Amino acid sequence: MDKKDIKSLKKRYLVWFYKQARESLDKVDRKFTQLEVDQFILEELRRLDTSHAAKNYIEEFKVYVQNKEKDGLGQKYEGKNLKPEYNFLRLKLKAIEKAIEKEFGKKGLREIKELYEKEMIKRILEERQQKL
Repeated sequence: MDKKDIKSLKKRYLVWFYKQARESLDKVDRKFTQLEVDQFILEELRRLDTSHAAKNYIEEFKVYVQNKEKDGLGQKYEGKNLKPEYNFLRLKLKAIEKAIEKEFGKKGLREIKELYEKEMIKRILEERQQKL
């Protein structure tokens, strides 16, 4: 194997490893980013439903948001401290990013992060299409 093949193998491995770690961390973190959006939407629903015709649905959404928050807190925290598993995932992702920078520089890390983001958005859009 020549240097180019070895570099290619390393890149594929680091892309895969980054994806695995990032997806695991995102499963927890996205609950909190979604909560910000959900809480805004909940307030908007309450404001827009002046006739209270959608009150029951809004209450169901409120319970959904509360359950998401409880689930997220349970996955991320043990009391006031980060759960060891969650903390490990954070550290693992940082270490993988450092390895990517070592092998491919900051530009390589940006490229891999962009590829990941594009792939996640693509998955979301394809998932929605299939359900129609």
